[in-house]
Amino acid sequence: MSLLSFSANVKEEVSKLNTLKDKESVKAELIGYLLTSNTSVIKNKIRFSTENEYNINRFNKLLNSLDIDYSIEMQGNTYVIIFKKLNMLDIIEYDNKDVIIKNNNISKNLKTADVLLKSIVRGSFLGAGSINNPKKTYHLEIVFSNKNNALFIKDIVDTYEIDSKELTRNQNYSLYIKEGEDISKFLALIGASSAVLEFEEIRVIKDMRNNVNRIVNCETANINKIVNTAVRQVEDIKLIQSKGKFKELPENLQEIAILRLENKDVSLLELGQMLKKPIGKSGVNHRLKKISEIAKEMS
Repeated sequence: MSLLSFSANVKEEVSKLNTLKDKESVKAELIGYLLTSNTSVIKNKIRFSTENEYNINRFNKLLNSLDIDYSIEMQGNTYVIIFKKLNMLDIIEYDNKDVIIKNNNISKNLKTADVLLKSIVRGSFLGAGSINNPKKTYHLEIVFSNKNNALFIKDIVDTYEIDSKELTRNQNYSLYIKEGEDISKFLALIGASSAVLEFEEIRVIKDMRNNVNRIVNCETANINKIVNTAVRQVEDIKLIQSKGKFKELPENLQEIAILRLENKDVSLLELGQMLKKPIGKSGVNHRLKKISEIAKEMS
């Protein structure tokens, strides 16, 4: 993929999908665009704005495919495309400045074919979606101008077993996805095949690093535990020696005590193997506990 942001790369790829011959799919994708926060209605006009070049190119191709007249202008770094209200009142309605989906009629008028549902979701992502660089954090979000539209897209996404959550922010309604697996499934859903491959490659590397870190942390914790235990055992033995009572210990306790003094950084299992008559970890632990009890009585 190119050197643009990951989000821009996804939009570039999706904007080039060859799906414009199917008029129903084009209509569905256009509706997806209209449901987002970047669309507004002013009198008898619909206005869509974006800073993404690939996004606006895709949008005007959708309008051309449906023979809809429009105009494009630049406002600073923003592309603004304006056209008359669409005659889709069986599917959408206009409320103040928003385009609102008619949930009850959508299944009848778009036939809920798999390709059409995917087209609506793809349009909504192109309209006002973004995705973080997966090397840093997993977060995909689409912003809608009203709750009804957000819930409509959520219902579709849910049917593909993709876990999404709602968020209300600054009078806008967002749908967001945080889990890597769900984001990968979403990218596949909208047709971003190359992005899926890149995303999965990053996921694998991140998971491997996380696993290595967990193993290292676990091993470090175990080493610290062994060291701390050994230090305490050595202190107990030296206390007994300082009291002149070491020779009074049973021979088996003297043997393990001497080995511990000479091998402060080895595990109980390794200590057990060094004895004249090797014993297991639990046997070594039992003997050292005895020494600890004796030292406690002397302190």
